[in-house]
Amino acid sequence: MQIQLQEKRALVTGATRGLGRAIAVELAKQGAQLTVNSRSEKDLEALLKEISVFPGNHKAFCGDLEEEGSPELLCDFVAKEGSPDIIVHNVGGNLGITDPLCSLKEWHRVMRLNLDVAVIMNQRLIPSMMAKKWGRICHVSSISALENQGPPSYCAAKAALTAYVRSLGRYVSKDGIVMTSVLPGPIMAEGNYWDEASRDRPEHVEKYLKERVAIQRFGRPEEIADVVAFLCSEHSSFCVGSAFVVDGGQGRSFYTQDAQ
Repeated sequence: MQIQLQEKRALVTGATRGLGRAIAVELAKQGAQLTVNSRSEKDLEALLKEISVFPGNHKAFCGDLEEEGSPELLCDFVAKEGSPDIIVHNVGGNLGITDPLCSLKEWHRVMRLNLDVAVIMNQRLIPSMMAKKWGRICHVSSISALENQGPPSYCAAKAALTAYVRSLGRYVSKDGIVMTSVLPGPIMAEGNYWDEASRDRPEHVEKYLKERVAIQRFGRPEEIADVVAFLCSEHSSFCVGSAFVVDGGQGRSFYTQDAQ
């Protein structure tokens, strides 16, 4: 199977580290012309240099999408270059808010970053996809959307995102737009939680992988990027509102009896 994205314009948020970087590189490799977003100008410059080996006039937008008005500015930026055919909503995270009884203000911050930003941008950009009768919108959710794999605010936000995709995907499918979500499990990437834990608490990591992950290793960002690239292609035409668990068997439905 060949994933051909030539002549497709793609937008990737949170694109300079971990999953976002791997996704951006893979889409560029498959021929897409990218607009990438991050809060760091330096990281964006490094990413643009990395993907410059692939054809396309790739662009970067530096901005923190958690900030009021920033998602709208990003939409205006990409519209100047031509409306995107592909959107990958990768930006997200728990913002370090781990208190189960966090304040409502903190709860709303997590919900905004993981759900509202995607909703705002979709509302602005989907109409142009509808006019073209083609579009692919992939949302990076989390296994936390299905199970207790993180703070309640983060789990709730990712669950809401996955449900939103499942529902809205039905409405836009008649216009050739395929909305999907990917639910990754534990991914090892430079500077992320598992990278730090592997250095600071190796015993905890070893126990976690042995007891909680069927494959007994971390996933690689590229393994998620491959799935996302497929979902951004013509091959995903029947995946309306679909949620793809890519977790190495971390989910409880994969647990052996001894590990429960």
